[in-house]
Amino acid sequence: MAITSANQLELLQTAEAVAREKMIDPALVIEAMEESLARAAKSRYGAEMDIHVAIDRKTGRATFTRVRTVVAEDELENYQAEFTVDQAKQYMDNPEIGQQYIEEVPPVEMGRIAAQSAKQVILQKIREAERDRQYEEFKDRAGTIINGLVKREEYGNVIVDVGAGEAILRRNEKIGRESYRPNDRIRVYIKDVRREQRGPQIFLSRTAPEFMAELFKMEVPEIYDGIIEIKAVARDPGSRAKIAVISYDGSIDPVGACVGMRGSRVQAVVNELQGEKIDIIPWNDDQPTFLVNALQPAEVSKVVLDEEAGKIEVVVPEEQLSLAIGRRGQNVRLASQLTGLDIDIMTEEQESQRRQAEFELRTKLFMDNLDLDEFFAQLLVSEGFTNLEEVAYVEVNELLVIDGVDEDTAQELQARAQDVLEAQNKAALEAARALGVEDSLIEFDGLTPQMIEALAKDGVKTLEDFATCADWELAGGWTTVDGERVKDDGSLEPFEVSLEDAQAMIMTARVMLGWVDPTELEAEEPEDDDTEEQEVEA
Repeated sequence: MAITSANQLELLQTAEAVAREKMIDPALVIEAMEESLARAAKSRYGAEMDIHVAIDRKTGRATFTRVRTVVAEDELENYQAEFTVDQAKQYMDNPEIGQQYIEEVPPVEMGRIAAQSAKQVILQKIREAERDRQYEEFKDRAGTIINGLVKREEYGNVIVDVGAGEAILRRNEKIGRESYRPNDRIRVYIKDVRREQRGPQIFLSRTAPEFMAELFKMEVPEIYDGIIEIKAVARDPGSRAKIAVISYDGSIDPVGACVGMRGSRVQAVVNELQGEKIDIIPWNDDQPTFLVNALQPAEVSKVVLDEEAGKIEVVVPEEQLSLAIGRRGQNVRLASQLTGLDIDIMTEEQESQRRQAEFELRTKLFMDNLDLDEFFAQLLVSEGFTNLEEVAYVEVNELLVIDGVDEDTAQELQARAQDVLEAQNKAALEAARALGVEDSLIEFDGLTPQMIEALAKDGVKTLEDFATCADWELAGGWTTVDGERVKDDGSLEPFEVSLEDAQAMIMTARVMLGWVDPTELEAEEPEDDDTEEQEVEA
């Protein structure tokens, strides 16, 4: 193939035709042609040469040039593409390092092998341009619904034609036992678009909670307009779902708007989701109230919320227990996903028994440690005292409100509690030292002897060990694994150390060790965190 032929416009015509067919920029095709011609020229003139080719965008004429760069004498490596200042003087006036000398070289004729190689380069460039175009087209469509055509099924995964390419609906993203045949129309949610080596990968889903939210947005104009907002969605795909909605217009009922006239709107979504039953729940910023709504249709007697632990206890009448839990735990599981809280459900009788057990345990604690009779110990528990620290260090006035307690009795109670605590602290400190705890940790401000003993049992024996801990390793926390909330126990969790307290102590230890510059830390006062349980009557 001779580039010098009269029909130079063929290059431009070919580029235009290919670009139109593949829906890419013609300039990309011409660049690929330039690269392939340059590669053919290097095989003719020598691979070490720096050959460039420029195709005129109007005439189609290909210009071949050789580029040589001026380099320092001790840096000269490639004699074909580089030369020294002295060597460049015969071609250039006052050459300087870094300058380039460009000269035109005769065009080459492509042999059969060179032409085949050029074709491969062009095809590769076109494939890359197609992939880039496909990625750019779909990257901003992640999070939206698209209609596609089923092409085939491979090992349970469905390959879907989405117009400008193919996408994959994995087996675990299908609802229940859905099966599709080639050319079936399918509505799917674009879950993710990734740029990978083999080209952009478009991942689809029909089980994602966002799919349901987008379907409601299509069916309910108020959601599309922003008057109603979907705050949370929890799904057991193909079986049941819960969706929480809120209205920003007091005259519009969010639940009614989503249900529609005679259930027309919600029914359209149910039909798309293979009959999945949908509970539409009004959102409430108050978590216990929202949870009562989320557990519908079960009736709730009482909710006890522990915000720090992200845990909530729900008390229901005996006859409502199975309804609240649902078949195979479905109702409570969906309510937990919707609220983001770990939910324990118990009957009124179970709660009464638990409270009675706690009452007896605290009563025995005061009887054994403070040498009190059962009646007096029960009075302390009834007034809200739960441990020896509260008795030992509370204001005397708070003890005087107990029937039969005068100032002398109150002081005696506090003295006994303080003696017991001192003995316990001494024993804990001796146990910690026996486990190998160093003075650097014992002298750290904010750790009680019992805390130090607990840390030692978990292998934290020096200030350096303590400074390398993560906050959740001390305070405990919750992580979500496969959709289930899993508890991580913390070394200091029994002592009600919050995540904020743990972070502050760890950072203090790092400053003391010189690992962190205190001037770089932002001085922020930790907010008071009310960790007491809240009880809300339903």
